Amino acid sequence: MAYFTSRGGGNSNDTTLYEILGVTKNASDAELKKSYRKLAKEFHPDKNPEHGEKFKEISFAYEVLSNSDKRETYDRFGMEGLKEGMSGDSGGMDDIFSHFFGGGMFGGGHPFGGAFGGGRRRRTKGEDTVHRLGVSLEDLYNGKTAKLQLSKNTICAPCNGHGGKPGAMQPCRTCQGRGIKISIRQIGPGMVQQLQSTCPDCKGEGERINERDRCKRCHGQKTVKESKILEVHVDKGMREGQKITFRGEGDQQPGIEPGDVIIVLIEKEHDIFKRNGADLHMEHTIGITEALCGFQFSLRHLDKRDMLIKYPAGGIIQPGCRRVVENEGMPIYRHPFDRGHLIIKFNIEFPENNFASEDQLAELAKLLPPPPTQPEPSEDAEEVDLVDYEARHNSHGDGHRQAYHSDDDDEDGQGGPSVQCAHQ
Repeated sequence: MAYFTSRGGGNSNDTTLYEILGVTKNASDAELKKSYRKLAKEFHPDKNPEHGEKFKEISFAYEVLSNSDKRETYDRFGMEGLKEGMSGDSGGMDDIFSHFFGGGMFGGGHPFGGAFGGGRRRRTKGEDTVHRLGVSLEDLYNGKTAKLQLSKNTICAPCNGHGGKPGAMQPCRTCQGRGIKISIRQIGPGMVQQLQSTCPDCKGEGERINERDRCKRCHGQKTVKESKILEVHVDKGMREGQKITFRGEGDQQPGIEPGDVIIVLIEKEHDIFKRNGADLHMEHTIGITEALCGFQFSLRHLDKRDMLIKYPAGGIIQPGCRRVVENEGMPIYRHPFDRGHLIIKFNIEFPENNFASEDQLAELAKLLPPPPTQPEPSEDAEEVDLVDYEARHNSHGDGHRQAYHSDDDDEDGQGGPSVQCAHQ
């Protein structure tokens, strides 16, 4: 099997695989085999369970060096060349190559960190746990400390996360400690399909322990459920969707850094105020007299302060207009003495019809600005009156149109016999 077709010659200084087997770079096949048998017997998992990773390194080194093509590639180009050669001429077996080498073999750290994990990519950090915490607008304005009780997995103390007695945990024989089960089936001439599934015997752990040797508390699971109370500090000015992270407070697993607990703030709707960034928005309804002659009203803020909001006489409030109370909005996160603004939208409530007599209205008209001058109507102008618009006007008009349509249908022969007016 040829591994390289385009690269030039080379001579790698990488002797890691030879060092694993304890032989020189010029060792013969017989010397390789003899050394491998000796080391495999010494570090076999059945004899030394704690040296399972060492056994995998020995097996991999012998597999490469006992194959003349792979050995030549390794001698010339080292591990990187071996990886490139196998992936470049894999004959459709890319998945098997990826499974064998894992994800960390050439990525720094120990050169066999991924290759001898049996193809199972081991996580270095557990998954994060996300919780939603509902907070009111008052909580975000004033700040708050909430207590949150969590149930999480923790390392079993009696067995120190081993699941049983020291040395009782053995590599799974079904998956050879990989945690996954690989099967290959032929789907056509020269075509195979690789199927990968979690090992049913060890449930993906790669290890098993006899029932009689299991820890009495965790029953071989290595972790137990425990409750913990976290104090969540909601600072002034925090926002909807903001995250509060507790590092390392997630579920614990042996040999893996615990994940984080992430609290996501969910803002509850407020009856009066609506938040937009650092500003607060609200609506307020006043009468026509207040809109024309000034007003004042009391408002209780989110910190329970009563504010007296005034608008001077002479200033006109139009329907839908907005006015601002400066520096009475939300606190700025991490700058609690700086605030946004309070923005008030005004709705005007007009009086009922005929609220005053004609004489009073005439006196009122004298106080108000005069109406604009209108052009003189023509002599043939028709005088009409305005009436209140109601939905019945619209439906009544539709009824007439439907009647006309019905008559048209009758004339087209779609309805009953038409009735014609008699002319005299």
